[in-house]
Order: sequence, then C-alpha cells, then structure tokens
Amino acid sequence: MTVNQVSLEAVGVAPAQYPPPTLPEFAFIGRSNVGKSSLINTMISRKALARTSSSPGKTRTINFYNVEKQLYFVDLPGYGYARASKTESEKWGKMIETYLQSRETLCRIVLLVDIRHDPSANDKLMFDWLNFYGKPFIIVATKADKLNRSQLQKHVAMLRKGLGLGTDALIIPFSSETKAGRDELWVAINAGRENFNGKVTD
Repeated sequence: MTVNQVSLEAVGVAPAQYPPPTLPEFAFIGRSNVGKSSLINTMISRKALARTSSSPGKTRTINFYNVEKQLYFVDLPGYGYARASKTESEKWGKMIETYLQSRETLCRIVLLVDIRHDPSANDKLMFDWLNFYGKPFIIVATKADKLNRSQLQKHVAMLRKGLGLGTDALIIPFSSETKAGRDELWVAINAGRENFNGKVTD
C-alpha cells in the first residue's frame, strides 16, 4: 500500500477512549524496545509519527493510527519492562488483554520478536495466549539488519524452534533501517483486510 494520509486518531487506556469500531485493526505487540514504533513508522513511510525511544517502556497507552481511512495500526504497550512496578505491569497487562479479547474489529495481531535472540519467556507466553484464544497473528522478526544475510535463516529457524512453530509458519524478517520485510508484511496485512471486508483496495 502507498501511504499518503495517516494520523494518530486516538490514544486510550479503556474502550470508551478507542475510536468507533468501523475499520479493520492490526495490533502490534512485543517486548519493550523490540522496535514496534520504528516498524510502524516504516510501514507508513513516516519518520516519527509513532514515537520511538532508546529507553524501554515509552508506550504506555494504546495508540490508534488511521491509515488512508482504510485501517488502523494499533500500537500496544511493550511487555517485560523490567523497571515497571508490579502494579503498573498488571495495569498494562489488563489493558492489553481487554483490547485483544473484546475489540471486534481486530483483524490480526502482529507479534514482534527480536531476530537476534531466542524468544523470551514473555514472548512465549504471548504466543501461547494467542494460540489458546485462537487469535490470528503474524510473526515479525525485527532488527534483521543486525545480522549478516547468511545468519538470517539460522536465526529464523531458532525462533521457530523456540516458539514451537512448524516450517510452514510465516516469520517475516524485518528491518526499519533497510525496510526489508515491509512489502511482505503489507501483503499479510492486506490479506487480513480482504478477510475483513471481502476485498482489498490499494
């Protein structure tokens, strides 16, 4: 998709603050500092609409980005932020689970994992949660530019093993620096839109 028009339409911590459920939504989730905001900026061809930070735990709300008035990208708070208090972590967890469980226009959940490392315990918990509740998801392996091309498939295989995925499951290596994986992720997102409204209009 060529993105010309995009805006941060809503910022919320509760359903009453979310935009009306009229467009298909794609929620991005992963551990703190895995590169969610950078990925969103890359997908919408913007430098800094989604706020990025070298410090984990920056996103503490659910942010809805209206893309071409056709869909929402939804930036969820990162999990596993070590400096967050237990109370704060529980609050974020409840907020995320409420959104993922109850949002009727949620099409796909994009689970981001760091391609350089084995999946964390929290990555595995989130993956197991998505499977348990039958939520459709896309797995994106971020920071692919940090590896040599010869290392990529080895690390993708490592992620498959760590999450217990079969060889046919899609994992998209992605780099916000080189834009590798951008087109492939758009293909997966457009497939989700097609399921939502019966057709895709680029």
